[in-house]
Amino acid sequence: MLTAASLARRAAPSLIAALLALTFTGCAELERQGQLFATPAPPTRPAGPRSDNRSTVQHKELVAQFGGEYEAPAAERYLDAILAKLATVSDTPGQPAYKVTILNTPVVNAFALPSGNLYVTRGLLALAGDASEAAAVMAHEIAHVSLRHSALRAEREREAAVISQAAAVIQNRQKGDEVRSSQRLSVASFSRQQELDADAAGVRVIARAGFDPYGASRFLTALGRSTELRAALYGKKKSLEFDIMATHPSTPDRISKAVAAARQIGAPGIGVTDRDGYLEAVKGVAFGDDPMEGYVRDRKFTHPRLRFTFTAPEGFLLENSNEAIFGVREPDNEALRLDSVRLPADDNLEAYVGSGWVDGLLSSTVRTMDINGLHAVVAVARAGEWNFRLAVIRSGEFLYRLIFAARTLNDDADARFMESIRSFRRLAPDEITDARPLRIAVAVAAPGDTIETMAARMVVPNRPVEYFMLLNGLSAGDALIPGEHYKIVTD
Repeated sequence: MLTAASLARRAAPSLIAALLALTFTGCAELERQGQLFATPAPPTRPAGPRSDNRSTVQHKELVAQFGGEYEAPAAERYLDAILAKLATVSDTPGQPAYKVTILNTPVVNAFALPSGNLYVTRGLLALAGDASEAAAVMAHEIAHVSLRHSALRAEREREAAVISQAAAVIQNRQKGDEVRSSQRLSVASFSRQQELDADAAGVRVIARAGFDPYGASRFLTALGRSTELRAALYGKKKSLEFDIMATHPSTPDRISKAVAAARQIGAPGIGVTDRDGYLEAVKGVAFGDDPMEGYVRDRKFTHPRLRFTFTAPEGFLLENSNEAIFGVREPDNEALRLDSVRLPADDNLEAYVGSGWVDGLLSSTVRTMDINGLHAVVAVARAGEWNFRLAVIRSGEFLYRLIFAARTLNDDADARFMESIRSFRRLAPDEITDARPLRIAVAVAAPGDTIETMAARMVVPNRPVEYFMLLNGLSAGDALIPGEHYKIVTD
């Protein structure tokens, strides 16, 4: 896979939010319950005859795990045309004719199956800058299939398991652990080499198909920048160190090897990029969260399907995930988490709050209140050096659990948290019908336009300048070309 591990679905919570999650008792059980923000069964395409393998059970199950199929006919036709060109110069001419399926998730990922199904996410379509970059991604995934990487990796993992088990039985537990660790390193190294092999094969194939072979390194560069931007937004430590346990090589290592593979073919400037054609194909594709599964606009989170909204305190950055909404206010060491569970059989909110849901509850602080017509219980808890302002709000068949964490819960912080708790409310019917996704648009740079003026037209939750540069492969200080087309995000 391209980088599923480094770009987990809608990003992992920050370190502060992760610490907050650890204050719950029975954390694993809460996570199993906390699937109420997850994507429901996706709508299916209209029924009809098919010439491909997208009617199989495997396809349907896989698509359901990634948000469902996303309907973008122009983008799908464009990608299928690229696949047709790749097929004519493939390293394995007998392989199936691949057809693309676009997945409805903002996560950047792609993968291919031996059946001839190739999957790309709409998050990947937003990040890729031109036809050669999209071609490089798809050629990389097809190379994994052609080189039988999944089967070979599974075989290596079985061998490692047998060796580790034998060492533990024949010698001793300590020796078995040493052998097991060695075998894990061997499998990880094997997997990293597979990624590099797929990169190199992909570069060769796209060059033979007439595309710019440097498209692979450009896309990998964008991928690395995307990871760094999310790290900067959500407080995760940036690290370019090579993790010997990782199954993927470090991004800089992949980029340098992809550039070296392209240089063996020719100097930069060769091959087709078709940037304008690609931008026209992806124009209108949704960007970011599917609004029906909850979306962030500045400090406000809205979930049309569950019919609620709330606003975080000033300075918070919010992130929507399957399990919960996470937020951080990094300079002040503050965090928040909002999740939901189905209403327990015991209909008593006060009893639920005191049932051990969170450690360190101060019983004297528990009180009931009305929040915009909804029954709620609020309280304070302390665990270690962290203080928590809690609220459990009943709405329909769900309990919404909103937790704020701060090292110092002074009067000012408590007032801000309570103001945010009071912002929780049910959506009106017109607010639900008005929910629309952000979309990719294409803007033409006018004379005098700069990165900053174009970024001012962006509608994104945070850092429009950084996102504009990321989506267009630009760096700070780059000059825009009048008449050139650039991706922006609009509502």
